[in-house]
Amino acid sequence: MVTKVKEEGKFTREFENLGSQSELLVSEPIQGWNEKVVYINRCAKVVKGGRRFSFGVLVVAGNKNGLIGIGQGKSKEVSDAIRKASGSAKKRVFQVSLLNATIPHVTIGCADGGRVILKPACPGTGVIAGGGVRAVLEVIGVKDVLSKSLGSNNHLAMVHATLDALLKLRTKEQVKALRSADVDQGDA
Repeated sequence: MVTKVKEEGKFTREFENLGSQSELLVSEPIQGWNEKVVYINRCAKVVKGGRRFSFGVLVVAGNKNGLIGIGQGKSKEVSDAIRKASGSAKKRVFQVSLLNATIPHVTIGCADGGRVILKPACPGTGVIAGGGVRAVLEVIGVKDVLSKSLGSNNHLAMVHATLDALLKLRTKEQVKALRSADVDQGDA
């Protein structure tokens, strides 16, 4: 199901519901992106004349207002890899439900070997997280949250597990709307 959403009169987005994931297909560029490089991986290939290096980059991009994208880029130069990863992150954007400067409820996300637990925190607590989890939470606009990473410490696994946890978040209004829709369908 694809519906078009007009937000703040700035641009039109197509909103596609993918089960538990909600991906935004952006038709016009969104202003105010913040990008963070999570990890740069250097790979060496041994050839006859010595070593050839290539670089893989993991980037998260967000607008500090609930939109986030994750991208990967590979190239022989670091700057080219970062540019490719940024472009990839801006092509695949997700909307996350936030509550003021924190998250609405406790949630657990799993991806590959990584597991992340996110808990809401009181104002003034700050972002208690490390590595890729902190980068994702900062670009999304969360200011107060507690987190614990379990399982794998692979950067990509932790970033995807954090995104999985964030996509499971629902506000009170969203839950009420879902429950009223279920009651209406049950009566029919």
